[in-house]
Amino acid sequence: MARVTRLVLTLSFAALALSACATSIRDVRTDPSKYRNRDVTVSGRVSESFSLINRGVYRVSDKSGDIWVVSDNGAPRKGAHVKVKGTTRTGFDIGSLGERIRIPGGLNNSLVLIESSHAVR
Repeated sequence: MARVTRLVLTLSFAALALSACATSIRDVRTDPSKYRNRDVTVSGRVSESFSLINRGVYRVSDKSGDIWVVSDNGAPRKGAHVKVKGTTRTGFDIGSLGERIRIPGGLNNSLVLIESSHAVR
């Protein structure tokens, strides 16, 4: 009985550890429908960052690729290491934010992560 309990605890901790891990950006970009309307966590370095009146857009890059993140909480500085949690969207319209600051033109038509939270590491 103790062996079974130990095995169940070990498997539970392993599942918890895996759920806390970030998903590679390549996985999200390759199959966005798999992650649609689900919480996704990615981590990497901020390669571009734009903020205006507590709203922000920033690009997170890891070894596998990059993804734009849209935030209602501003944007971390360029070069920061971040862990971002959010939901993917395709063809997101950034509206007037894109008119006020120079953001690459293809952003409105690409896959973005709508941030629910981020932590700078």
